[in-house]
Amino acid sequence: MSDWLQVTPGQAPLIISLPHTGTEIPADIEPRLVSPWLARKDADWWVDRLYAFAEGLDATLVRTAISRTVIDVNRDPSGASLYPGQATTELTPTTTFDGEPLYRDGQTPDEIEIARRRETYFEPYHAALRAEIDRLRAVHPRVVLYEAHSIRSRVPRLFDGELPQFNLGTNSGQSCDPALTAAVEAACDASGRSRVTNGRFKGGWTTRHYGRPAMGVHALQMELACRGYMDDPAEPPTPDTWPTPFQADRAEPLRAVLEDILSACLTFARSPA
Repeated sequence: MSDWLQVTPGQAPLIISLPHTGTEIPADIEPRLVSPWLARKDADWWVDRLYAFAEGLDATLVRTAISRTVIDVNRDPSGASLYPGQATTELTPTTTFDGEPLYRDGQTPDEIEIARRRETYFEPYHAALRAEIDRLRAVHPRVVLYEAHSIRSRVPRLFDGELPQFNLGTNSGQSCDPALTAAVEAACDASGRSRVTNGRFKGGWTTRHYGRPAMGVHALQMELACRGYMDDPAEPPTPDTWPTPFQADRAEPLRAVLEDILSACLTFARSPA
């Protein structure tokens, strides 16, 4: 649709949303940032590569190439926190996950600029996502919207200790049918890797906004600990240690589990409503 918004339409009742794999920062914004590395530090590194196989399942993929530092398309557009009382980042983040300032003094975006970024990037992303949901719901009684994410295994400001490999979020059971949750949990657990449901990550704005099981749209978020396909950095991360390369050999067993997870989503979507 544009050089920053990529939609790969499929015919299966499954949409993969990739809101945080982008690293592009407009030329008028980058000089105002403390550093290009900090601005890209919290990307969901290599997740689009990890899920590239989904196109072969005839799934629809929706991805923004714009960095989440510019605007986070998985946050509430009103600016309200998704996790009140817990550390998180904003619609237009001003700090990294580790609390480091992103902008030089006096350079943070004001309300006018935030509104402009929302109109330029947030609204087109969600218009595309809504259009794909509507297109597929016109021919399928059920559609699954799957939010694909990853994060470093240890981010002390956000959570204690080491994150489980699979972090499934369903807005505490509100965004999808329990049968879908159970099917995805079973695929995760069969791998022998750690898994939690609705733990630290319960689903972002996309999962919460679009997940309407009674209307045939079942949304869930999968937050992966990135150690399944790349090395975690020594803490704290530095420009010399992060991001680490995608490791195809390490990723292959995880990719096989993800294929089982997406196949479970498709089986659910194609079952009688």
